[in-house]
Amino acid sequence: MRETELRRRLVKHLGAAYASAWAAQTTLGELGSRTVEEAIADGVDFARIWRAVWSALDLPESER
Repeated sequence: MRETELRRRLVKHLGAAYASAWAAQTTLGELGSRTVEEAIADGVDFARIWRAVWSALDLPESER
């Protein structure tokens, strides 16, 4: 997965107006209590970040 795909999925599920704020403010335990933005800056694999987001948002298996 690339960063553009991760961000596209965030917008799809959170909306364009909310996705960037959520990614900057919501900490995820599966990412070591980092936000999506912090995880990206730290070089965490985008697929791992998406799995954490997927879990936090309780999305259907088809979106994994």
